[in-house]
Amino acid sequence: MSLTAERLNKISPSQTIAISTKAREMKAAGRDIISLSAGEPDFETPRNVKDAAIRAVEAGETRYTDVAGTKALRQAAADKFKRDNKLDYKPEEIIVSTGGKQVIFNAMVATLDKGDEVIIPAPCWVSYPDIVALADGTPVIVEAGPNQGFKITAEQLEAAITPKTKWLMLNNPCNPTGAAYTAAELKALTDVLLRHPNIWIFTDDIYEKLVYGDFKFATVVEVEPKLRDRTVTMNGCSKAFAMTGWRIGYAGAPVALTKAMDKLQSQSTSNTSSISQAAAVEALNGPQDTVEEMRQAFERRRDLVVSLLNQAPGIHCNTPEGAFYVFPSVIGCLGKTTAAGKKLNTDEDFVLALLDEEGVATVHGSAFLFPGYMRISYAASDEQLKEACTRIQRFCQGLH
Repeated sequence: MSLTAERLNKISPSQTIAISTKAREMKAAGRDIISLSAGEPDFETPRNVKDAAIRAVEAGETRYTDVAGTKALRQAAADKFKRDNKLDYKPEEIIVSTGGKQVIFNAMVATLDKGDEVIIPAPCWVSYPDIVALADGTPVIVEAGPNQGFKITAEQLEAAITPKTKWLMLNNPCNPTGAAYTAAELKALTDVLLRHPNIWIFTDDIYEKLVYGDFKFATVVEVEPKLRDRTVTMNGCSKAFAMTGWRIGYAGAPVALTKAMDKLQSQSTSNTSSISQAAAVEALNGPQDTVEEMRQAFERRRDLVVSLLNQAPGIHCNTPEGAFYVFPSVIGCLGKTTAAGKKLNTDEDFVLALLDEEGVATVHGSAFLFPGYMRISYAASDEQLKEACTRIQRFCQGLH
């Protein structure tokens, strides 16, 4: 008799975490490793947010809260949606969870029955298909390549819809590509969704604040208010406020779904940390200047990394609109042999050899359901990024 449940066979361990773990082990063993595999800002949590957490501890705000979050945080999230996205959510339409990942898990487990389909554009974050599968749903992967800016088209969306389609899952800006949908591109998708009234939309806007150049962020319900009653608009504090370890995700959704997610969360984690919630209130309500400082730094790093990567033989790198990742093609390097004699048959071969031979940790595109590419996080110092890109150039120059 097997110890583990059958449902566990539907999912895989996170490959991004696996690469990061291997890089940490190599570093602990004395290797000079530059890790560009993790999806978290390298900045400190803003001082005012830390101070709010300390005040909460001193004030004894260390008890259980409502499962869906404190009234103060749900109001702060509602105010944020109104201020930034022109969306009207009441506090009872807001749920706060232990990171954005739990919001996704709650929504899928609360709504999916066996055989229900979820459309997921690829490249995609590694957790989306596994969460859907764990909830007994069927991931339907729609590939969006570099020739279309790593964004699906209205025609692709229409073609993927079947009578079993329950959700469209959209990540904007996207992990791993950094691609972001303009309001016009979203409108083309929402026009399709208006013709299919049984499909729900989950929009993961966690990288909303990190967009560059003249790009203007937009979200689904802002573009098409008629979809409000079947959309979950998810956001969080991890990326914009450098609060990955605080574990705060939140979403606006119709009351019936919010209650269903609250019911599920009440029997899993219950409320997220009361201290983290107090810090998140300050993050959302307080000064936003540190967010802009981080955004400017990320934009500078993006331009630096794209320029240096495109000087490496066999690599081609698009310029993304947002997030803090680039997703360069390594197709031109495959089929070759490294200076140390390793044959590169796949993108995974490429990133493992790069880690072993040059000490640079990245994540292979296959982990994001898009082989032939790799994801590089530029959430690192300019000096580290320059050195990493120099090593990547050297690695590629040594291929034969």
